[in-house]
This record gives sequence, C-alpha cells and structure tokens, in this order.
Amino acid sequence: MTVEVLNIGTELLLGSVQNTHAAWIARQIFPLGLRLARQTTVPDGPAIRDGVLEACGRAEVLFVTGGLGPTTDDITREVIAELLGRKLQPDPAIRAHIESRLAARGYQLVERMLRQTMVPEGAEVLPNPNGTAPGLYIPSVSQPSWATPHFFLMPGPPRELQPMFSDFVLPRLSALAAGIEAKECRIYRVVGLGESAVEKLIGLELTANPALEVGYCARPNEVDFRLIGARETLDAVEPRVIEVLGANLVSAKGEGIEEWIVCELKRRGLTLTTAESCTGGLLADRVTDVSGASEVFHEGFVTYSNKAKSELLGVPAELIERHGAVSAEVARAMAEGAKHRAQADFALALTGIAGPGGGSAEKPVGLVHIALARPAAETLLLERCYPADRATFKRLATQAALDLLRHELLGV
Repeated sequence: MTVEVLNIGTELLLGSVQNTHAAWIARQIFPLGLRLARQTTVPDGPAIRDGVLEACGRAEVLFVTGGLGPTTDDITREVIAELLGRKLQPDPAIRAHIESRLAARGYQLVERMLRQTMVPEGAEVLPNPNGTAPGLYIPSVSQPSWATPHFFLMPGPPRELQPMFSDFVLPRLSALAAGIEAKECRIYRVVGLGESAVEKLIGLELTANPALEVGYCARPNEVDFRLIGARETLDAVEPRVIEVLGANLVSAKGEGIEEWIVCELKRRGLTLTTAESCTGGLLADRVTDVSGASEVFHEGFVTYSNKAKSELLGVPAELIERHGAVSAEVARAMAEGAKHRAQADFALALTGIAGPGGGSAEKPVGLVHIALARPAAETLLLERCYPADRATFKRLATQAALDLLRHELLGV
C-alpha cells in the first residue's frame, strides 16, 4: 500500500516553522506494516490543487496536513471536494464545537470561520478537541480510469494533528492495513566507527540477504546500523551482529551512549560528575537529558575561565601557567578536583580549543584533552583533535568523553 504525506503551508517552505509531520507519522504507521513512500510540501493557495492531483496519481493513502483553516488561502477541503465532484455542506456539530470553544475563551464566532464547518459529501468528520479545524476522512472511490486514494485531511499544528491521528486516524488505518505483514526495525547504535567500517564488519552475509533490509545512518562519531525484517529472521542474525560489532556496539535497542551509561551507573549504584571548559556544559546536558539521571548525577562544573578552574575545582594556578589551560595535566586536575568536590565515583573533564580562533602550531583548533577520574585507580587521559565548527567539535568531544567512560565500565 503506497502511503504519502502532502504538507500544506507557506510557513513550512519559508523555514519559519519546522516540519516534523513525516517523521512522526512514519513512526506511527510502521507497526501496521506501512511505510511512507514520499513527502511533498506545497505553499498555501492554488499550489494545493497541483499537489493533490500529483499525489493522487501515486498514493493509495494520502495524509494531507494543513490548509483547513478559516482564511481564503486554506482551500484543502474545497480542492478535494472539487476533485471528487462532491458538494460541500455545513455540519451543525462542527459549528457547535467552534462556538463552544470560542465562548470558553471569551471570543465570538467570526463569519469566515464558518468555512471550517463545510464537509464534502460522504466524508467522515475527525473530531479536533484541540482546535477549531476538524479533520476529514474520505474513503477511496473508483473512477472510470483511476481510483482516488483514501484521504485523511488533518490540521497542521502538531498539537492538534497528533492526538487526532492517534485517536481517529490510526483505527481506520488499521482496518485498511489488515492483512499486510508487519515487520520489525532494529537499530544497533555503534560508536567509534564510520559507515564503511561498520559495513565491512557486517559483511555481505547480511547485506545480501533478501529477507533483510539493511541501512545506515551516520552522525558525528556514531552510526546507526538498521535491520528491517520478520522477527524470526532478525532473531536469527542478531547474535552475529552483536558479535562482529563487539565493544563498538553501544546498544541493540537504538539507545544512545548517555542512556547506556546512566542505566549502567544506576545498576551498579555509582555516581558521575563532570568538569567542562570548551564544551560549556554540553556533557552534563547530555547526561541529564536521560530520564532518571538524578540518581547518578548530582552536580557538574562549567569552568570556562582559568580563575573558575582554580576556584571551583582547585586546579593550581601555577599548573595552568606551566602547561596551559588546554593540556593533559590541567584536564587531570579538573577531573580529580571535580571528583573530590562532588564526592562522585567518576568524574569526566574536558578542556580544549573549540575555535575558530585561539589555536597554534603546538595546540591547533580542535584539540581537546579528556580525563576520567575513577575510584581507586589512576586517572585516564585521552587526547583528540576535531577541527570542525564549534557545535560539531563540542558534540565529538563529549562523545569521546562518554565513550571513555563506557569502555571503563565495560572493562575494555
């Protein structure tokens, strides 16, 4: 079954509003055995008609988002009605809903809002408890030379679309998808390897298997290896995948490295603190983004200046003077000072040069020193160089720090 999304909204094409519909909808329909084949975005106004006509030539199910508002450029329902040769009729229940919603907010009904009460003949109204624009479902109809898709018209704002989709679209879609074999998607999160290296490890044994769909998604110092197939097929090959990826495999469930670390620290009853200079708190942010992190992370330090390193972490000023703030010696002192002050089991520290200025021949832009202070053991040191924009540098540096801790917890 071919499924498409047609997004309507000039604001989406101007970049003033981020379009999140396709990713969200794709996740909802995958368990039904359905996949999005295409996403198209058109501006408000006459382009809606062209977008609908083009999609009708391909899609069996068409999700249309937006264009259901009260203004004259919101013409989705009019275009669909014209295409199907159906009259638009006012729905008293929709009007009552709009009036009730407006009255609760101290507003009066404006005449042009009555456009939202118009429903094509034969359409089912999808209630919208979070807004004034109802959704519409219009079943497929066979025409002399072609068949129209199943239309699902939904409002554009995610806070309205998502509840409507879950409560009223999915049940209808499940009935349409009855008999379609649903497959599983498993994501293996890999760190420290690029896409080509992961593919080389996996080998042709898996990539050539016709029962499997293989894919890769690369991010800074991280790759998602994706397998899609029947559960029994995935169960049969998973031990081999885990074996060949070895210590580079963070999770066989798509979890991030920070999620794995928080879970492992909780399991062992251990705590972590951070001391950051060049990454400005990103490491602590990544850890505390994980639900339940408060059990293992109680405090962190952002010591951007030399003065802060000395006052908050106890790094001797003469050490900074002798070796420089960006050095293995200072990273070690930061980690050990943070561990002592926070009374934590582990402390990760980073100091580096994010750029674009501040580098030298001896200490280039992108250089970062990482230290891991551990219980009853010598502090581990790691030096890396990531000459990139500041955001990418910070991501790569914190990724390397987290991976250093992960390897320590794994004992490898």
